[in-house]
Amino acid sequence: MKTIFINGRFFTSNPYQPYADTMIVEKGKITWIGEGSCLETTEGNVMNLQGKRVLPGFVDAHMHAFMLAETLTQIACTPPEVNSIAEMLCKISQRRAEQKEYQWILGWGFDEGKVKEKRLPTRWELDRICPDVPVVITRSCAHVCIVNSLALELAGIDNNTPNPDGGTIDRNKDGELTGVLREDAAMSLVTALKPPASFEHNCKLMADLSVELSRYGITSVTEMMSSHGFYELFHAARQKGFRQKTVLYYLWDAIVKNPEMPAVYLDTDQPIFIGGVKLFADGSITGKTAWVSPSYLGSNEEFGLSITSREAMNDACSYASKMGLQVSVHAMGEQAIQLTASVFSEKNSWLKNGPSFRLEHASLSSQEVLKLASSSNIALLPQPIFFYAEIEGYLSNLGIERTRLSYPIKSMLEKKVPVCLSSDAPATAWAVPHNPFVGLKAAVTRKAYDGTDIGKEERINIEEAIILYTKSAAEICRLPSTGMLAPGYCADFIVLDRDILEVPEDEIDLLSVDETFIDGEMVYQHRKV
Repeated sequence: MKTIFINGRFFTSNPYQPYADTMIVEKGKITWIGEGSCLETTEGNVMNLQGKRVLPGFVDAHMHAFMLAETLTQIACTPPEVNSIAEMLCKISQRRAEQKEYQWILGWGFDEGKVKEKRLPTRWELDRICPDVPVVITRSCAHVCIVNSLALELAGIDNNTPNPDGGTIDRNKDGELTGVLREDAAMSLVTALKPPASFEHNCKLMADLSVELSRYGITSVTEMMSSHGFYELFHAARQKGFRQKTVLYYLWDAIVKNPEMPAVYLDTDQPIFIGGVKLFADGSITGKTAWVSPSYLGSNEEFGLSITSREAMNDACSYASKMGLQVSVHAMGEQAIQLTASVFSEKNSWLKNGPSFRLEHASLSSQEVLKLASSSNIALLPQPIFFYAEIEGYLSNLGIERTRLSYPIKSMLEKKVPVCLSSDAPATAWAVPHNPFVGLKAAVTRKAYDGTDIGKEERINIEEAIILYTKSAAEICRLPSTGMLAPGYCADFIVLDRDILEVPEDEIDLLSVDETFIDGEMVYQHRKV
């Protein structure tokens, strides 16, 4: 049965037909869109949109969907819930009193720039509140965690344990462990010991997440730290109610251990597929593990960490070319970005339905790198929510001038670089890190949440920002017939409470979604009757 959506204010993300007021949907696809006055009488269900703004569903081209689902059950260590280490310790104490005798306590989103003490907690503080079960508090960037003494003991980490390659185990001036672990090489020494949840439990987490994503108009997602078993998990979660189209990016280390992938897992016409392999060239700016040059503010010797090698990137490219996959590399600092762009530019693209190369974050990209990305068809995936939400860390680690040069999205567009917006949720210091409206506001205003000017020269307009979060994101992820409202495309769209093209820029983050549709079916409605 056809459904005719009338009296809408459609922004389609389609450059050939950006606006419309009527759309026809049948069997999950858009069959017609345009001005209702041009439409001949047709039978079908009629839905009156009451003059509300309609957009394509958001495509989050860089997020960690499973990690985000896990955080919904963990202690939120971000404002407004937590504004000091003391408040965080109180939350941990409460959780310990509520849970079973021996369960790990997990928290996420801590940012020392946002708490009263302006520092990371220590293992001794965690021990005072909770000495008898392991505690792991993940920093907002997800590249640093703080653990208690029991967790260190279980991992066999002591004062004599050397730093692993690509990671750091922090010590104080007396050589004692502080409980701070930086980058996965160090963090995984502890986190790998966490008892795994059941498959059924994880499927339910994903089904619950689907509702939360729909609430914010997100109709397609990525999982950027997948490994073997993730395809099966997402496929099973879909049977339990997970609705979002999903692209999985498998960690290169996992592929090296087991390179086999069934061909059906790579089929981009399916609602869930493996889209690429992922490596890390460095860490995070606010965690001071991004591989930068010049050094971090206030030091002539702190340049962060180089995590992968040119050889590993070359091997990943060879494998991806053979398998028909993308290569994705996390790179935030200048040195990491330059290395990654250099490796990519030496290769010939092998994919026809999207970019072969993805450079994730591209935080401190030079104009030279932008030219290289344009000429070599290297997709750049910046997250403006970072400087919006984590301005304290950017200013303390980079300074204001360098911060204003970060994430040069307007320059990327001007140089015709393949680019899109995304959230990297949950890896940012914001209470709702997956909220697309925050990223849109940051890209349009170039202001942090506290009003700090982050380089107005790189502002883009709201229409450009929406296209980057829909059409461009789908193209970079190789999601077919997704990201635009056009004939033949999936009927993934959202209805807003206010008109995003008319509200003041400073109010973009206050917008909410009234209804979300995936494949023509309403999957979310605000204030259901």
